[in-house]
Amino acid sequence: MLTHLSIRNLAIASHLELDFAEGMTAISGETGAGKSIVLDALGLTLGDRSSADIVRHGCERAEVSAVFDLRRLPEALAWLKSRELDNGAECILRRTVTHEGRSRGYLNGQPVTMQDLRELGETLMDIHSQHEHQSLLKKETHLKMVDDFGGHANQLQQVREHFQSWRRVAAKLKEKLSHSEEQEARVQLLTYQVEELDALALQEGEIEQLEQEQEQLANAESIIMTVQQVGEGCLEADGGCIDQLRRAIHLLEEVNLNNASLQTARQMLNEAMIQLDEANGELRHVLDSVEINPERLQEVEARLTAIYDLARKHRVGPEELMTRHAELASELSSLTDGEENLEKLEAQSKELEQKYSQAAQKLTSMRAKAGEKLQGAVKKQLVKLGLNPEFIIQFSSLKSPSVLGDEEAEMLISMNPGQPPKPLQKIASGGELSRISLAIQVVAAASSDTPTLVFDEVDVGIGGATAEIVGRMLRELGAKAQILCVTHLAQVASQAHNHLFVTKHVSNGQTQSAILKLEGSDRIHEIARMLGGVDITEHSLAHAHEMLTSSQLQ
Repeated sequence: MLTHLSIRNLAIASHLELDFAEGMTAISGETGAGKSIVLDALGLTLGDRSSADIVRHGCERAEVSAVFDLRRLPEALAWLKSRELDNGAECILRRTVTHEGRSRGYLNGQPVTMQDLRELGETLMDIHSQHEHQSLLKKETHLKMVDDFGGHANQLQQVREHFQSWRRVAAKLKEKLSHSEEQEARVQLLTYQVEELDALALQEGEIEQLEQEQEQLANAESIIMTVQQVGEGCLEADGGCIDQLRRAIHLLEEVNLNNASLQTARQMLNEAMIQLDEANGELRHVLDSVEINPERLQEVEARLTAIYDLARKHRVGPEELMTRHAELASELSSLTDGEENLEKLEAQSKELEQKYSQAAQKLTSMRAKAGEKLQGAVKKQLVKLGLNPEFIIQFSSLKSPSVLGDEEAEMLISMNPGQPPKPLQKIASGGELSRISLAIQVVAAASSDTPTLVFDEVDVGIGGATAEIVGRMLRELGAKAQILCVTHLAQVASQAHNHLFVTKHVSNGQTQSAILKLEGSDRIHEIARMLGGVDITEHSLAHAHEMLTSSQLQ
């Protein structure tokens, strides 16, 4: 609820500090005293539009701040916490407007947008007057009133959760279906490519092995001839390298001289002999392993051709072909699994749609019953207020399902018999609209979570017994919510738990506005003034005292 309001340099108010209590608070004052200053200040803190002309003449800026106690408002606390603006159970809304017309908003000391102020403000306060805060004119508010009155929170939450789950799955399904034709063509191509690579069955290191074998087979005859010439002609023939080297070693062995250089030379020749023998052995191995095999050469070349052709087809090097094979197989597997997922998504979407439909149908039935009860209760209150209109709550199906269910609600009214009911915003009389709003709020207050309700002259156009009934209704409402009521009727003001009096005076050539909390004799004099005008008589004072005493006994 609202606990404190601070106003600086707003219109004719230089500095006002107001504390608010629970229950009903009446705000009264003489015509032109500035009773609207409180409402204007509250409207600014809740995100109303501003202009430079609201700044007090000669001042740099106007500033208003409102302090709210959120201990019984979990929705507002959650909203603040989700935006990291929470500050315990207290919330401070502040608004500044410069003389150039620039405006800024703050929540708990942090700068925020006007939209943020409006969003939070809707959970903190309803201002029932002829301006944009009049939530009664919003169709979505009508549906919320029905749900609050009927206690539909749990069922509404089920509908919301089923709807959101269904929409998430439906969006995935739609995305997959939109690509189904393209995906099918891709699957066909990948299937062909993977089968082709499967048939090739390329092995690790096979290309290098085939290339070596192909080179050897293609040059087999030349290799054999060359090896034979080297081995038989140069190494093994009489007078060849090995024979010559053997004779040299033999000659050195016959020279029995103790000469280090000769011994070193002989050792080196022996090592050379060993190397030549090993080289000759390797050449014989080559002759044993190399064969002239045209058939095998043809097979190897055909295999390499197949590998090279497939690599060119996939625009990769032959050595990258196995990696490409794995990539295509993985993509094909993913798309094939996707087809299975598509079927699962279709089944899941149907299941979630059915769950949503069942929950929404149950909510529709609950709303119909609650709407009928709310409609009857509001009619009774309207009769008490001297109105006897035709009042109905009309439900209409939405074109498509929504997070709030399958229907919307609108309150319709006809002030004249024989005329068809019309939306509330088409009512010409602001006073009638305020009283209709009051009747609805009295009925809905028990289930409403809005802690502060403001009524701007709901008593316009009424008097006598009806005015007293309005006062009683507001006092009754004040037992369940904080009520601020701007009034000019003593019958209404006398019912309030608290009373604020707005006055103005001229000081140093400037008009000043002040707001006083009235108690005791001061309050009796104000009620008497509201009863009898400028001249306050003993009779009017006695009547005022009687009215106040009577209201306190109720």
